[in-house]
Amino acid sequence: TTEMANQEEAEIQISELDLLSSMFPYEEEFAVTDQLALAELKHYVENESAEVPSSKVQFILNVKVEVPNASMVEFSMACALPFKYPTVLPEITVRSSLLSRSQQILLNSDLKTYLMQNFSGEPCMLSAREWVKDHAAAYIDKDLSSSSMTASDATQSEVTMFTRLWIYSHHIYNKQKRKNILDWAKELSLSGFCMPGKPGVVCVEGLQSGCEEFWSRLRRLTWKRILIRHREDVSLEGGGHAEIQKQRKFPALEEKCFDAHGARGNHMDLGQLYHFLEEKGCADIFQMYFGVEGH
Repeated sequence: TTEMANQEEAEIQISELDLLSSMFPYEEEFAVTDQLALAELKHYVENESAEVPSSKVQFILNVKVEVPNASMVEFSMACALPFKYPTVLPEITVRSSLLSRSQQILLNSDLKTYLMQNFSGEPCMLSAREWVKDHAAAYIDKDLSSSSMTASDATQSEVTMFTRLWIYSHHIYNKQKRKNILDWAKELSLSGFCMPGKPGVVCVEGLQSGCEEFWSRLRRLTWKRILIRHREDVSLEGGGHAEIQKQRKFPALEEKCFDAHGARGNHMDLGQLYHFLEEKGCADIFQMYFGVEGH
């Protein structure tokens, strides 16, 4: 039955993720970016719940590759496992600051071809990583101007991604951190909101590259606990300013303080947060954060 197949696929995903985390224990090599999706997947397997997880497990694998005359270069593999993986291929995007746009597109399409030809229906994350380790360096020097791939092809397959990150922190009190959040959002053209206190909630939205840069700066600060609770990615056809503005649910990034109560005046009124999210058309996020239906 599909139910059994799903269960089996989910188990394979979990054991593969466990294998990756034991082989690459350091976050700079392997990091799950969507902890919520992973928790849902585990819950699905353990409880054999019929509730199919709502989002794909997403993670980053970083590979350091030796490049002639440039010593070590880091290639980053942003991966997502569709729920049917390994029956279907994983979604992988390999990036490096040394790759031009067209080199990156070619590398990713060659990796996909390699996986399609060799791994239909089998777990292949390690093989994909090995392939990148062995082949990625060669793409840095590839001169594509003469190849069949014209510049227009390269721009055609360039899809602008609009991303919204829902970040959860154990608490946010520190004035400097609060200032950083506002300043960085402005610098990276992100909108959203930040709710300080306990728990702390930060939502940023804008171009994917801006959101990823914001998250990498934020998580480098010291936190008791901070994670991405949920991530939304929308591909924009034209990727122009108007398209981006149309996706935004928040005008700018502002700090939202809902009537605080509690000894230090730091516990926010979650009911008000719920109404605020509902107004913005994001009420379902409340449940992801707090595990309860909002009221």
